[in-house]
Amino acid sequence: MKIKISIICCALFGILAIQAQEKKWTLRECVEYALENNIAIKQSALNVDNAAIDKSDALGNFLPSLNAQASNFWRSGLATDPITNTNSTQTFRSSSYNVSVGITLFDGLRNVKQYQRAKLNKLLSQYNLGKSKDDIALFVANSYLQVLLNKEALTVIEKQHDITLEQLKRTRDLVEAGVLPEGDIFEIEATSADELTRIVQAENAVLIARVSLAQTLLIKDYEKFDIAEQEYLVPSASILNKSIEEIRSTARESRYEVQIAEQNKLIAEKDLQIARGAYYPTLSGSFGYNTSEVGTNTFEVIGIDPVTPFNPIGTVDGTGATVFSNRPNLLLQEAGPTPFIEQLYNNDALSYGLSLSVPIFNGFATRNNVKRSKINVKRTAFQLEQAELDLDSNVYQAYVDAKGSAEAYEASQVAVKAQERAYEYAKDRYDVGLTNAFDFSQSKFRLENAQSNLVQAKFDYIFKIKVLELYFGIKLADIKL
Repeated sequence: MKIKISIICCALFGILAIQAQEKKWTLRECVEYALENNIAIKQSALNVDNAAIDKSDALGNFLPSLNAQASNFWRSGLATDPITNTNSTQTFRSSSYNVSVGITLFDGLRNVKQYQRAKLNKLLSQYNLGKSKDDIALFVANSYLQVLLNKEALTVIEKQHDITLEQLKRTRDLVEAGVLPEGDIFEIEATSADELTRIVQAENAVLIARVSLAQTLLIKDYEKFDIAEQEYLVPSASILNKSIEEIRSTARESRYEVQIAEQNKLIAEKDLQIARGAYYPTLSGSFGYNTSEVGTNTFEVIGIDPVTPFNPIGTVDGTGATVFSNRPNLLLQEAGPTPFIEQLYNNDALSYGLSLSVPIFNGFATRNNVKRSKINVKRTAFQLEQAELDLDSNVYQAYVDAKGSAEAYEASQVAVKAQERAYEYAKDRYDVGLTNAFDFSQSKFRLENAQSNLVQAKFDYIFKIKVLELYFGIKLADIKL
């Protein structure tokens, strides 16, 4: 029983391994994989995370600051008691504790503007991330279509070579029958050799395109990587029925290029407001609580010195009588330190107040920062205008390219049909000996060239239609090929 289970498991693992090796990537899988693994997109995503942290920092500027401090020291030798402020030679411990709160009450509204700027910057980072995704997705789609194009071009040459081999066999039969000269065999063999060379070149083009796509996807196993074999039909050209103005208007509302330029302009305007806020005074409030304790021993009074109740402090002039202090000479007994909690209560203190800082002169720094911010506002306004002009130009170019590729595709279809009729006519004439092998090979070459041009025109048309749809606001994930 165990042997049977092992055999079944090995068989299942073998099937899974074969399936993994034979995986064929669809366009949607390639795009989704690129969006998840592309390094540029990951970096843009980190910028979004960083912008979120900056927004949190800006929000934190509105909140008060709270700090606590504690210290504990040991002193030996002649030292000042921090509680009694008396000097003595001893070793004792002291500690202090402090809690402080500070808040900015007014700073020229710079905190408000900083928070607004942080929100704009977060939105900008999201736009940049979206643009990175669109750029990568479009690049992957173009690379994918290039693999398809090269594969279909290879298929065209291989089919033509099969026809050449069939024609070579028929020519040999006709030569043996005396209908055609033997030189025709050499002509067709030369055509066959040329086709074999072009097949090798086409196979290399397919390999290079597959490797390029795999590198874009960060897939290292180039040899096993391949795309799915499926028929890609020519898409509907309904987008061309829309006016250029409609497409351009939609592009301005949906494309990230203009949105990024708009956000940069808004951020520059907010930077100008922040720079102007430095002209205003800053008002801050603070509150503090502190206390301390000391670990030295205390002394308690146990009575008056019976020998010397009062200390002599001088004599009376003339009589020489001794003058004593009116303060009794107390007898003290050393006791332990005052309890810790009691000292904290006895030695605590509060502090609170306002602080006003008025900018008067700072070496033109504030004024120059305002001037720089004004220049940056103008620069971003020009950049926004340029982004709109570039977008209009790109939309118009994409529209013209799509129309031109549609016409080229239709013309290529007509050319293939014409060359197919010409080839059939040349083939019929060649079979009865009315034309030579060279003329027949030329007719076949023209048909192959027309078919290759049709493949090129087909995928060029597909790609340019999809680019135009992107400008119209259709996301690449929603575009069907």
